[in-house]
Amino acid sequence: MSIGLALLLVAAAAGWTGWVYAQIERYAQMDQAAPADAIAVLGAAEYDGRPSPVYRARLDHALDLYRRGLAPLLVTLGGPGGDQFTEGSVGRDYLIANGVPESAIIAETESRNTEESARRIAVIARANGLRRLVVVSDDTHMFRIHALCAAEGLDVLTSPRPHPSVEGRSLLVKRLVHEMLSYTFWRLHLH
Repeated sequence: MSIGLALLLVAAAAGWTGWVYAQIERYAQMDQAAPADAIAVLGAAEYDGRPSPVYRARLDHALDLYRRGLAPLLVTLGGPGGDQFTEGSVGRDYLIANGVPESAIIAETESRNTEESARRIAVIARANGLRRLVVVSDDTHMFRIHALCAAEGLDVLTSPRPHPSVEGRSLLVKRLVHEMLSYTFWRLHLH
C-alpha cells in the first residue's frame, strides 16, 4: 500500500469518526418531543423485576411525556434480562404502578438489542396504525436509534432522558465509543 493511499484512508476514517461524533452530540442535545401516536421506551437492565436506575430514568421521562399529553400510548421494549423477567414487562409494570392504565401500554418482550428494538417498533407501529412515535433512551443513543427507525420507515422523534450529573466522564467516553462503533458497523452491514 502506498503512503498516499494510507494517508487517504486515515483521513477518511478521521472524517467519518468526526461526522458520527458530531451527529451523536447533536441528537444528544436535541429533544424533539412533540405530539405523536405513541412513546416508545428502549429497554435497559432490570434486576429481579425492578428497572435499573438507567431504565427507571427512561421510564420516568416517558411517563412525564405521557402525562403532558404528547401521546395516548406507551410502548416498552426489551427481552429477557437474564432472569425470569423481560425489560418490556418490567417497564409495563413500572408504568402501571405509576398510574398508567394497562390499556395504554404495549409491552414488547422479545428484542435483545437496539436493532431488534427498532424492528419490533416498526412491527408494532404497523400493526396498530401508529404513524409518528417519540422514542426515549439515553442521550448518546438517540442518533443511532433515529437512524435505525428511519431505516424501518418510521417517523420518529427522539427525546433523551435527562442526563444525571453523577455519571462520570469515563462512562460517557465509553458510551460514545460504543455508539460510534455500533453505528459504523451497522452502516457497513457488519452487525
